[in-house]
Amino acid sequence: MSTAPSSKVPPFDPRDPIGIDDLLSAEDLAIRDTVRAWAADRVLPHIAEWYENGELPGIRDLARELGSLGALGMSLEGYGCAGATAVQYGLACLELEAADSGIRSLVSVQGSLAMYAIHRFGSEEQKQRWLPGMAAGEIIGCFGLTEPDHGSDPAGMRTHARRDGEDWVLSGRKMWITNGSVAGVAVVWAQTGEDGVGAGIRGFVVPTDAPGFSAPEIRHKWSLRASVTSELILDDVRLPADAVLPGVTGLRGPLGCLSHARYGIVWGAMGAARASFEAAVDYARTREQFGKPIGGFQLTQAKLADMAVELHKGILLAHHLGRRMDAGRLRPEQVSFGKLNNVREAIEICRTSRTILGANGISLEYPVMRHATNLESVLTYEGTVEMHQLVLGKALTGLDAFR
Repeated sequence: MSTAPSSKVPPFDPRDPIGIDDLLSAEDLAIRDTVRAWAADRVLPHIAEWYENGELPGIRDLARELGSLGALGMSLEGYGCAGATAVQYGLACLELEAADSGIRSLVSVQGSLAMYAIHRFGSEEQKQRWLPGMAAGEIIGCFGLTEPDHGSDPAGMRTHARRDGEDWVLSGRKMWITNGSVAGVAVVWAQTGEDGVGAGIRGFVVPTDAPGFSAPEIRHKWSLRASVTSELILDDVRLPADAVLPGVTGLRGPLGCLSHARYGIVWGAMGAARASFEAAVDYARTREQFGKPIGGFQLTQAKLADMAVELHKGILLAHHLGRRMDAGRLRPEQVSFGKLNNVREAIEICRTSRTILGANGISLEYPVMRHATNLESVLTYEGTVEMHQLVLGKALTGLDAFR
């Protein structure tokens, strides 16, 4: 049998070494390139300054522009949403996080948490009231689940909602809430006392101008600095009966939303990794030591080869999970598999890239340290490493080790 290479075999592409682009349609590629171009124009020229200053100025303008791109609630159907495939949404997340994790977080919280909760569990009236404005970026949303004392164990949340006549009255605090202080609407999860702890958790659609609601911004972060992060304070916030999400009771609601958001992280983390890897490759080609570019030394090439393998394995894993989501076959355990692997490997790629850049690796003139510090947050939000390990451990053994 002949083993001569076919004339149809394309040349090796260092930016796509295993040919993943061959799996993408023309529409997929067009969406990816559109988001990449937007990020290059609107984010990359400013992101180092935003990060250094710990701010995201013009967030409302950015949200409207992302709405015009169809990036908000991207994979949802109707109500002004783009109705894109899961793979297309994932490609957008990758390109946004290649610019900065804070930008991808803005989109993820808006679309995969706040909008998804309303779209999946809300009444028709709630959908009509909120989703079109959120899809357009005219209304920014946030998602209140994590509390100061309850992160990985949301069943123990202390925020509670009590009935007062026909109304609901919410009291409590939420912590580390992306978009909180700029949001026009918050999806807040609270104990209702119905059917015991955990089982009675309900979601509420809370207009942020409601009396008793406040969202002071959290400062002095060393990660996700170009992102709005807030505390939510609910001081006897009175809501009408129709503020509750009617479609779900119990932890199934917020955990389902988190699974949808984690899927975007599987892709997004590879964007941060890609940006750092590409910076390392470019640097290695031009930085000279001992008379030649450092990319010509064996140890540097070994680092680059190992990073390329993990980067493109991660992208391939994300693509596989996206196809499963599009087919309606993606399980939460598989999302945990993707988040656990891809965020962990992305951090390692950033750290290794930093070693190639040497002292320049800590400078904001390059993206590497910014991505590395951002990923330290991505590593633990929406499920810590340990929680995803236990999800997979339970799935593999059938034994629950959470308690």
